[in-house]
Amino acid sequence: MCQKQCRDDNGFKCHMTSESHQRQLLLFGDNPGRFLHGYSTDFAKDFNAILRRQFNQKRVHANVVYQQYISDKNHVHMNATCWVTLTSYVRHLGRTGQCEIDETEKGWFITWIKKDPEEEEREKRAAKKEKMAKDDEERIRDYIDAQIEKAKLQTKLDQEFIATELERGNDEEMVKLDLAMKERTKVKAGIDVKNPLLTECDKDSPVKKNEDNKRRIVALEEIMKEEIEKKRLKEQNDPLMENAWLAKNIIVKIKARSLGDRFHNKKGRILEVEDDFTAMVELNDKSAKVKVDQDDLETVIPNVGRSVLILWGKYGGQEAELVSINTKEFQADLKLESGKIRKFSYEQFSKTYVDTDEVKFVPCDKDIEIVIID
Repeated sequence: MCQKQCRDDNGFKCHMTSESHQRQLLLFGDNPGRFLHGYSTDFAKDFNAILRRQFNQKRVHANVVYQQYISDKNHVHMNATCWVTLTSYVRHLGRTGQCEIDETEKGWFITWIKKDPEEEEREKRAAKKEKMAKDDEERIRDYIDAQIEKAKLQTKLDQEFIATELERGNDEEMVKLDLAMKERTKVKAGIDVKNPLLTECDKDSPVKKNEDNKRRIVALEEIMKEEIEKKRLKEQNDPLMENAWLAKNIIVKIKARSLGDRFHNKKGRILEVEDDFTAMVELNDKSAKVKVDQDDLETVIPNVGRSVLILWGKYGGQEAELVSINTKEFQADLKLESGKIRKFSYEQFSKTYVDTDEVKFVPCDKDIEIVIID
């Protein structure tokens, strides 16, 4: 409650009799459940975050996770929660189905098995997207294979014939052949001569069908290449492909209600990024610092003409200038370093931090007289 570190027993004894401690005791006595629930929620969130990200679906000793948790000096003490001991909290994880727990001679071992709803939703979207792309490719491939098989079958049917025995009549007529040589007719060059033996059936010959099928296959392959290229270009700016977007020296807004009114809906800059998903945020008034998860932060849109940082995508990591804002489509036009103007969504960029304490000297041709009034 007091958030005070005492040096020794005497310091703790003096603090117990102080006015600030008595005032905090009165606040706690009015509504103890509210404070216990808040501290318990913060402890469970940070402890589970370490267990989920570093030891996801791996069997690990509970004390190993707890040692990493208490290495942060801003952590919530176990005696401030409703569990009091680590064993009771481990049993709580097993009772709620978040972890598989196992008690051995060396202590309690836990395995994280529960997934976040947002993570499950992202996995479902990615799987659905991959399945749609795979279904399109398989559909085109099946169509091509069916056309090839159909052409092979048609060619085989055209080449097949049935051999029968020679049948003669009873009168055994004589067969005569006319072998008289006929005079050849000369054909002038440049004149197209049509083959009278060519019938309509010959026009749909297997050779011509194979050529048509080859043309279709080439056209389908070109269509497939175009679709794959479109998907590749789209994935470059797809938020599902990007998980971590935190960066140093950008302004963000804290949306976590569990941190209290002191931090909720307050803006600050990121001092340091830890393990890609957690950042140390300092409020704009520099009154406090807090460690916040990426899910509890959102980007800040500055005024037109201010500098922003592109967080992810094709141009991730580049600084740009905000040119205009489209509130209907939740997009903005940014001027890149190369001078080009591109459209970006609100989640793709954030305002950069500018130190207002720096003094900028502007050159001036005229002499300036400074008068100090006591």
